[in-house]
Formats: sequence, structure tokens, C-alpha cells
Amino acid sequence: MAAERGARRLLGTSSFWLCCLLLLGRRAPGAAAARSGSPPQSPGSGVRTFTPFYFLVEPVDTLSSRGSSVILNCSAYSEPSPKIEWKKDGTFLNLVSDDRRQLLPDGSLFITNVVHAKHNKPDEGYYQCVATVENLGTIVSRTAKLIVASLPRFASQPEPSSVYAGNSAVLNCEVNADLVPFVRWEQNRQPLLLDDRVIKLPSGTLVISNVTERDGGLYRCVVESGGPPKYSDEAELKVLPDPEVTSNLVFLKQPSSLVRVIGQSAVLPCVALGLPTPTIRWMKNEEALDTESSERLVLLAGGSLEISDVTEDDAGTYFCIADNGNETIEAQAELTVQAQPEFLKQPTNIYAHESMDIIFECEVTGKPAPTVKWVKNGDMVIPSDYFKIVKEHNLQVLGLVKSDEGFYQCIAENDVGNAQAGAQLIILEHAPATTGPLPSAPRDVVASLVSTRFIKLTWRTPASDPHGDNLTYSVFYTKEGIARERVENTSHPGEMQVTIQNLMPATVYIFRVMAQNKHGSGESSAPLRVETQPEVQLPGPAPNIRAYATSPTSITVTWETPLSGNGEIQNYKLYYMEKGTDKEQDVDVSSHSHTINGLKKYTEYSFRVVAYNKHGPGVSTQDVAVRTLSDVPSAAPQNLSLEVRNSKSIMIHWQPPPPATQNGQITGYKIRYRKASRKSDVTETLVTGTQLSQLIEGLDRGTEYNFRVAALTINGTGPATDWLSAETFESDLDETRVPDVPSSLHVRPLVTSIVVSWTPPENQNIVVRGYAIGYGIGSPHAQTIKVDYKQRYYTIENLDPSSHYVITLKAFNNVGEGIPLYESAVTRPHTVPDPTPMMPPVGVQASILSHDTIRITWADNSLPKHQKITDSRYYTVRWKTNIPANTKYKNANATTLSYLVTGLKANTLYEFSVMVTKGRRSSTWSMTAHGTTFELVPTSPPKDVTVVSKEGKPRTIIVNWQPPSEANGKITGYIIYYSTDVNAEIHDWVIEPVVGNRLTHQIQELTLDTPYYFKIQARNSKGMGPMSEAVQFRTPKASGSAGKGSRLPDLGSDYKPPMSGSNSPHGSPTSPLDSNMLLVIIVSVGVITIVVVVIIAVFCTRRTTSHQKKKRAACKSVNGSHKYKGNSKDVKPPDLWIHHERLELKPIDKSPDPNPIMTDTPIPRNSQDITPVDNSMDSNIHQRRNSYRGHESEDSMSTLAGRRGMRPKMMMPFDSQPPQQSIRNTPSTDTMPASSSQTCCTDHQDPEGATSSSYLASSQEEDSGQSLPTAHVRPSHPLKSFAVPAIPPPGPPTYDPTLPSTPLLSQQALNHHLHSVKTASIGTLGRSRPPMPVVVPSAPDVQETTRMLEDSESSYEPDELTKEMAHLEGLMKDLNAITTA
Repeated sequence: MAAERGARRLLGTSSFWLCCLLLLGRRAPGAAAARSGSPPQSPGSGVRTFTPFYFLVEPVDTLSSRGSSVILNCSAYSEPSPKIEWKKDGTFLNLVSDDRRQLLPDGSLFITNVVHAKHNKPDEGYYQCVATVENLGTIVSRTAKLIVASLPRFASQPEPSSVYAGNSAVLNCEVNADLVPFVRWEQNRQPLLLDDRVIKLPSGTLVISNVTERDGGLYRCVVESGGPPKYSDEAELKVLPDPEVTSNLVFLKQPSSLVRVIGQSAVLPCVALGLPTPTIRWMKNEEALDTESSERLVLLAGGSLEISDVTEDDAGTYFCIADNGNETIEAQAELTVQAQPEFLKQPTNIYAHESMDIIFECEVTGKPAPTVKWVKNGDMVIPSDYFKIVKEHNLQVLGLVKSDEGFYQCIAENDVGNAQAGAQLIILEHAPATTGPLPSAPRDVVASLVSTRFIKLTWRTPASDPHGDNLTYSVFYTKEGIARERVENTSHPGEMQVTIQNLMPATVYIFRVMAQNKHGSGESSAPLRVETQPEVQLPGPAPNIRAYATSPTSITVTWETPLSGNGEIQNYKLYYMEKGTDKEQDVDVSSHSHTINGLKKYTEYSFRVVAYNKHGPGVSTQDVAVRTLSDVPSAAPQNLSLEVRNSKSIMIHWQPPPPATQNGQITGYKIRYRKASRKSDVTETLVTGTQLSQLIEGLDRGTEYNFRVAALTINGTGPATDWLSAETFESDLDETRVPDVPSSLHVRPLVTSIVVSWTPPENQNIVVRGYAIGYGIGSPHAQTIKVDYKQRYYTIENLDPSSHYVITLKAFNNVGEGIPLYESAVTRPHTVPDPTPMMPPVGVQASILSHDTIRITWADNSLPKHQKITDSRYYTVRWKTNIPANTKYKNANATTLSYLVTGLKANTLYEFSVMVTKGRRSSTWSMTAHGTTFELVPTSPPKDVTVVSKEGKPRTIIVNWQPPSEANGKITGYIIYYSTDVNAEIHDWVIEPVVGNRLTHQIQELTLDTPYYFKIQARNSKGMGPMSEAVQFRTPKASGSAGKGSRLPDLGSDYKPPMSGSNSPHGSPTSPLDSNMLLVIIVSVGVITIVVVVIIAVFCTRRTTSHQKKKRAACKSVNGSHKYKGNSKDVKPPDLWIHHERLELKPIDKSPDPNPIMTDTPIPRNSQDITPVDNSMDSNIHQRRNSYRGHESEDSMSTLAGRRGMRPKMMMPFDSQPPQQSIRNTPSTDTMPASSSQTCCTDHQDPEGATSSSYLASSQEEDSGQSLPTAHVRPSHPLKSFAVPAIPPPGPPTYDPTLPSTPLLSQQALNHHLHSVKTASIGTLGRSRPPMPVVVPSAPDVQETTRMLEDSESSYEPDELTKEMAHLEGLMKDLNAITTA
């Protein structure tokens, strides 16, 4: 019911805010359209939502062959399911009467027996899937191209050829690109298996590398494209033995320019032939490609380059370089990478009202740049005055009408492919006006300003609202004769003018104005017809515009007066821009020429001129382009290098200056050189054209020369490079063969490096241009380093310690590398001294701070005595719960000698240890410290609450439950709340306390056929936990057996003292007669009990010995009258055993009830079992309670009370009790079982059982250091003790303070058939607590005691009775003193 009321409140609140938003939406009908969200709803208008409608699968380009079958996949999602149709080349296919084409259930198109002939190609073309939902719209898929492989035709066929063994062979078989997948090769009419040595290029050409004799034979290619296979001519490949003579290098297959799409693979063929056999290497944009370590670059058989998963970065110029040591040749090809269209921003769904303007955004990328077209419900959108393409690809719709509703798709297409993305447009109805007056039509609407392109409208407020401060206005306008109307809104309330922009000159427009207030839109004004002004006369383009360069940094532009001036020309504006940039600059000019200075040298610029008259700018001229004049280069050539060829010549290499510094066309280079010893004697050599190297000959032997190079343009010589030196050889050395082996090689290993030193070859007559050092672990071919021929040592860095490296050294020249010299070395081990471990921290202590926080402290013996940390050491604290199965630690670092561990679980034992770390040194873990977090109130309610009816007793129910999952401590009790009204305030529920950790409880005397609701709350030493959810139970209709004979009504815990004047919990008032009768019974039973006790005491006293008399004297001191209380502290603790020899312990039979756990809770064994009462409970709750039900038992009964009758228990609220005294510093001894601790001097057992007392729990909220006082059990006497002395019974302040304290003996039911009385536990001793009614035995007052003595005079002497009574009163006094000590 509470949830239902909350739902109603939430619904009401939501409706209120929804109405507010709708009213706001009505005030601005021309506001911006809502995108991709909830529609601006209106009262009374249905809420329309966007319908998910999109393609799950779209068709893709497909290659097929004649006679085969093809499936073009297509599937769309919508509710309801869409209708799928297909278009071919823009025309819908009639699939009903088509035998070869059929529509599959998912929407895919299935074509059987593809037809393809020279003049009949019905299946090849562009296919598009169209999905339609009735009354919703239509969407179209991307277009897919179906390609049918053409009839086999060979563009080239294999030709007979011969090849030397070890070289490569190429056999051509070129067909159309669509037939390549169907090409295979045969050798000697057997299928040829392809591998790493024999490959088929994408064109179909066969390449065989490293030819052997078995490769010889007849070859032909076969095309199998659906029809009968077609064979090419056969060609014989002959393999010739190696002639051991050289031959020129030639390309058998050169790379050609290639276009690929991102993600595809590209193969650049390159096969060269020559002797010696050439090696192939590749370069891209003058950078060498590493095909060995790259995963995407693979060198195929013969030297072709394959690039897998092409990216945009792979585009560029590739060079194939063939080199056989004698000759080098190269070929190049351009790789162009394209990208399919891809959406950077897709259109989004839009809500809008009629007459509004909207824009569908669409941003795409691709290479080449895609073109964009828009489709509405499957039909092409043709740009017009109201459908415009803005910002390249966005679609703008002006003046919406209802028919504009539907699905709009942005379709992007380029040479690679196409893609589509769509959005839905929903036109919302204007909400009807709410209750209230609407404004009338605005008055005096006039066009206060009319121009060629705009009109300004003004008006007055409506007659219905002369002030109009809160009115907003909407201006609707359209071209005359056009039904599509647009709207423009005022910017703020009260504004009464609007300027309509972007109109057409000399065009008639119809305007009307509407006002809106908080209730809605009012009446429209009468239509106003206005015609814009005709276009003004602007200047035409300036004729004869010319531009010419006057210097390397300036250009002059001239022009003439426009032929159609249309008025006096006021000035001109000259625009110019550097070629290749998009930043245009301008300058105002009043004459017909202008010179622009400060331009870049030898750079192309474009110019245009616009004339201005009084009406504004005229028509621009066409652009003219001109380049500034060239100049001498402003930078020197780059990468100058020298190569000594022999004793009389040196080769020079260089690169041009950077392009931005060339300042013109480089016409040549000037080389200057001189002897290092004669710096004044300089020789010059000119190199013309674009040559980048020059051989300087005629030099002196063994002489050092300096060289420098400068670039030339037609304007002169630019700056030269720095001088670079080289020395000619002493004699002409031989370079027709490779150098000899170096004469020596020495290695010196270190930890991560090896120093290599060597001496040159002994034969000094062979040219050595440098040395190649190879090294690696176990192999010298992992890395190679080349050094200059003058160098004699080198240090190999970045090696691994303790590793075996093999090193090779080879001298090389232009012919090749010489014989290697090998050496091995083992790098030294990485010796790091093991740091001695640190001493672990000591004195680890865990201080519990709260239920989730423990502070860990420790000492560090490695610190000075003051324990001050001055270095960078830190400590690691680890902890875990002390559970053997839990081996997972948590760690934290600290820089001090303590750490606060937070986030722990309540009432959980943890173990902690600490470790210290300083640099690379760490200690072992310290000894562990343990700590248990404090308890916390339960944070979850009891679980699995069930209620069942007790068999045979329909008015008694049994409540069962399970402990809470998060008890956070030892559960000391439960409180059961029950009520007949689940929505009643909690303080109106009846409460049943349950002591201890029992999981079941009985509640009696409920009303038949009545629904009850039950909640349970757990408690521990910290307080009460949350309540469980309410559980409903309806008591049975039929009443069970009410017992035999007449039985007193069960007062239960719901009974109240008559003076309280309260009613029973079920609403039936207690009659005064019943109350008086109850008082009479209570007084009578009390008197009889006292008399019987006195008689037994007197009888026992006469038979005691003198030693026993001393004990009785001690008992008298305890039981004495209250006037001796002041001396009780001087009395020794009494012997509480009376007449041991006459007492015998009788066992009490167990309850016949099969569920013993439903009996009363036994007396707690120790202080940990004591159940506290939550003192945080709202006292108001208990003040409203008239009674509380304790726990009952039908299994145990005190036999003493069974013999002598039971004094009825009184229900006394806690708030009427005086503060109770706490029991402190008492011996912690185990109490006897409940049965033994509640009986004394009895040998009779009631067969029916009775309610056991729960008053022992009255001290159960004491601290853990407190325990219950008990009598000492002497082993030599197997006797029962008295019941545990209780706290003095509390009572109202009007009670006589001199009344003696009576021990709380167990109270039993009467021997004849009485209902057992329920009791409640007394709360925490010595604490303030909420009131809780409790049944307590009443102490006999003085008048009752006197009357008892008088009644016994007939049997005993008055002196004896007085003496025995004094003894009993003394005994009671001493017992009371013990409990209050």
C-alpha cells in the first residue's frame, strides 16, 4: 500500500512537470528542432517515438561466373517487419514472374544460372535493396556491383624461353582482372603446385625463381570461369647450365603503377635477369625498405614486393633496384591508396513542428573525396529553394510541411565504393490550447523596411492584451503561390519586430503574425503582401587584368574600368593568395594598378579584382597566376660526401638545397677544390643540369684535398657547403677484386659491450674502402656495422651480459666484401652485490580504534634510539583475516612507524605483519600481531522469516527465522513486531522480545481468521539492526481445542496492570471485575507462598546442628529486614546452602514438544551470552506499548511453585521502574542450568510444565568484564542452589524504600490447569533504556509478613517464628547486598 501511494505521488509529480514542459514548448513553436531525444510533448497530443528502422546486412560487390548462382545478402530490422524489394540499375525488379531471381525469406536476392554473353548481360550491374514499412517510410541500402567474369581472352600468352640455372624465369599469361581468380598453371599438362619459389602474380603471370633443371618443360595457363576451360598456347622453358661468364642485367618484369584500397594487398612485380645472379632490394621515396623485420612487407620469389593490409602511409613511389656486383639497374612505380567512404558524422533523428527549418548533418571522408546525395523515403532529394545542400554535405529543409516526414538517408560514393546512413524526421502536431484566454490577432502589421534581400516587419500588441509584456510572436511567411510556409520567432517576450533575411529580389511574399501567451497561440493577423525590391546595379568584372613579376619578391597587377560600371566606381579591392594555400589576402586600391611587395621568391601567386560602387561589391574577375622572379639559392647543397677512387681521383656526391631555399630552377653546381697545404690555390669545376655527383681526376698521389659545392640558378651562385677533406692513395691500388682478409682481429669483452680492434690486410695493393663488422649471439649475421677504411677499432654497445657473441670482420671495396675473420667472446656477467637483508620491524602492535579501523605501530631496530627516519626507507604493512583458508593478503606502504588500516569488517580477527625496505634491501616479515575489530550494529535484517500455525492451537503461531547475513557481532536477541495493519506506524505494532540466539518463537492468544504482519529485528551488544520485510499470516478460521476443564485466560505479555487503564492489544477492554479478581488471586497466592516458606524454614531450623545454626545466622543476616542494610557490608558472604542433607535434586522431565528449540532460552553461561537491549530504540515506541510478550515455555516448571501455587506475574512498564544497580566486580562463574537454578527445596514436578523465568537476562547488557553472581556449588553435596539473586525489583517512586529485596525465583503456573504466563527480559542494568513492560514477582509488604506470622501462631511459638523470620530477612538482606556490591 505504501508503494502504491508512492507510485501515485511519483505519477502526479511527473504529470505536473510534463505539463510545464509542454506549455514551454507551445510558447515557441519555431524553436530549434529536438534531436534524437524525447519529443516536445503537448497536452492532449500522442507521444510519438522514433522507430528503429535500419539494415542488419547490406549487399556487397560480388564476382561471379557464367552459369553459377549468386546471393546478394540483405536484411532490415523494424517493428513491424519491413517489405523488401530490389532495384537493378535504379529500376525495381519484378521478382514474382522471374524464374531465375527469387527473394529469400530474410530479404536476400538469389540469382540462379547467371547469364552472361557478349551482347546479353542481364545479370551484371548495380543492385540495391529497398526496405519499406507501411505508414512509416522507406530506406535504401548501399549499391552493390555484380560482376560476371567475361569470356576468357588472353591479353598475352606464355612464350618459349631459356634461362640459366639459378636465375629467374617469367611466363606471361595476362587476362582481364575479373578472370585472374580463375587462372591456374600446368607444367607438362599437370597442375603446377605453387610455393615460395613458384608464384602467380595478380595479373596471372608465373614467376619461377632460382630455376633448376626440373623446372624445364612445357607450360600453359588455364582459365576456368564457369564454362569449358580455355587453354593458352604451350611454351617450353629450357634450363641452361651456368656459363660462368657475366651478362648484362635486364628486367624480365618491371613494377607498374598500382591503385589499391585500404586493407587490400598490393604486389609490385620486379624480376631481373643477369650473371652473376642479381639481388633485388626496394626503396620507397628514397628510403630503404626493411623486408626482413617487417610483418607487412614480404619479398616474393624473383624479388617482387608484396604489401599486405595497405594503409594510407603506404602510398608513394617505390624503386626496385637490381644489383649483381657489376651493374645496378632500377625501375619505379607509383602506389596510390584509396579509401572507401566513411562517415565522420551521421544524420540524427529530429523532432520538429510544421513551418520550422531543420538541418540534417552528414560528414564523410574517403579517397578520392566522396560525393554526397540525399534520399527521402527511397527517392532522390533534388535541391530547390526549400531543400538545400549546405556546408558541402548537410541537407537543409526550410518551412516544414507534414509531407516532409519520413526517413532521410545520406549516401556517400566514390570510385572505391559507397555507404549510407539515415535518420527519421517526425512532424509533431501543435498542442491544443489549455484552458484560459488566448491573445487576439496582432494589430497594424506593416513592412517598415523593404530591401532586395530582407524585409523588416513591425506590429502592435493585440487588443486583448494592450500591454503585451509576456507575449511572444511568430511570423509566418511564404512566397506567393507556394504552400510551404516558414516561421521566424521573436527573440524575447514583448518584442514587436522581426527582420526576415535571405529573400529573393523582386519577389512577392505573404506574411502573417501570431501571438502566444501561457495558454497557447492566439489568432493570426490578416495576410500582408509585400514585394522585395529589384536587385541594384553592381559593377561588372574589371577587364584586361594582368600581373607580372617585377622582382623576386614583388608583383604588379593592372586592370581597366569595368565596362558595365552601373554608376561611379568608388574603389577596387585586390585579392591575392599563394598557390597551394587557402589563405586569401586583400588590399584596397583606388587606381587601376598596384604592386604587392614582400612576396616569396620564385613562388606562384593568384590575383583577382573586385570593383565597388555605392551599392556594394561587383562581380569578381577571373584569377590570374604569376610567379615571382628567381634568385640565387639561399642555402647550400646537402649531404656532401667524398669517395677516394684511386691515387689520382676522388668521387664527390651531394644533394640539392632544400626546395624552399632554391629560389628558382637549379641550373647546375659549382665545385671548388684545393690542396690542404695550399689553401689559396683553388680550382673550380662546373656541373650543369641536375647531376648530383662528379669525379675529380688528375689529382696528386697521397695528397689531401678540400672540396666544397654551391648550387647555381640563372641568377647566380648560392652559398657553398663547408670544406670537406679526402686524401688520395699513395699508389694505384687494385680494385678488380675484393680485399684480402684483415691480418688480425682482437676482442675485449666488457659487461654490455665488446671492444673490437684489427689491423688491415697484409696485401696493401688492393683497395679497402671500409670494414664490415658483423656480430650476434651464436651467429655473426644478426647485426652489421660498416666503418671507414682508416678506422682500426670499434666498440659494439648494448649487448647482453654473460652472453656468447660471434664476431666477424670483413674488408670491402666497390667489388664486394672480402674473406671474413671470425672471433668469439663472452660478455662479462652483470655482478651486482646482493644487499644484506635488513632486520624486520619489532614490537608490532594492533590497536583497535573502531569497528573498521585498527592502528598498527612498530619499532625499527635499524634506526637510532630516537626512532627518527632520515633516509628513504619505507614500510610495507600486510594483513588478512585470521582464517586458515584465507591466504590472500592486502598490502599498504607507509613512511612512518605506524599505519591506520581502514575498511575492515566488524567483529573480525585480523593478523598483521610489517616489512621494511630501503633501496634494494628488504627485511623479512615481522612477527604477526592480532586484533579483533569492535562489533557494529547488524547491517542486515534477519532472513527467511516464516510464520506457521501451531498444530492443535489455532490461536498460537510459531515464527521462525535465520540470523542476519551481516550480524557484525554476536546476536544477543531479537525483537518481533506484529500488527494487523501493515501500514501502521511502527510504534503502534506489538513487540515480542526474544532473548539469546533462538531462531523460533511462539505467540499465543491471537484472534482467529485475522491477517497479521510480522517483522523481526536483530540486536547485538551495539544495538539494533534493520527490520526485515513484513511477512503476512492469517490465523485459521476454526478454533482448536481450548483445553480441558476451566482454564484461566492466558494473559500473556499483553496484560497490563489495572491501574494503567489500558486495553488489550486487540482492542478488548479489561473489565474492572476481572482486574479485582486478579488482584485477589495475586495477594492470596503471595500470602500462602510466604506462610509455606516460613513453615518449612522453621521445620528445617529445628533439626540443624550448632554448626548449621551458624550458617542459618548468616542466612538471617542476608534475609533480615531492610533496617540492617547499613551493616551489610560487614557481614561475610553467607553460605547459601540450607539443610543440604534434607534436599534431593529431582530431574525435570523434558518437554513433550518435539521442537526443543522453541522452549525458553537457557541461562547464559558467561558474560558473552548476555543479551543487551538496544538503548537506542525510540522511547516513544515503547511508551505507546501497554504490554510486551516475553518468551514462554511449556516444558519446564519450578516444582516449588507447582506445589504451592503460583503468584500471578504483574506487567510493569520500564518507565515506572527506578534505576537499577549494575553488577560489577563479581566472580565470573558458570551458572547452573535453568532447571536447577530455578528450583529449591522441592521434590515435585508439575506435569504440565510452566513458564521459566527470564529475569536472569536482566543483567545481560553488562560489559564483558561483568558476570552474574551465583551460588557456589560444592561438589560434596549434589544439591540445588537457590535461584540467582536478582536486582532489587524496580517500582514507582512511591514504593516504600524499606521493603526488603526478594530473590527472583522462578514463577510457575498453578497446579490446576492454568495458561502459562509469558515474560519479558529486564533490560540493561544501570542504563537508561526505553520502557519495556516486564513481569516481576512482587515482594511481600510488611502487612503481609505480619499477617503470615499471626496465622502461624497456632503451630509455633511467637518467639520462634519471630526469630526465624528475622533469620530469613537477614538472609534476604545479605543476598541483596551481594547483588548490589
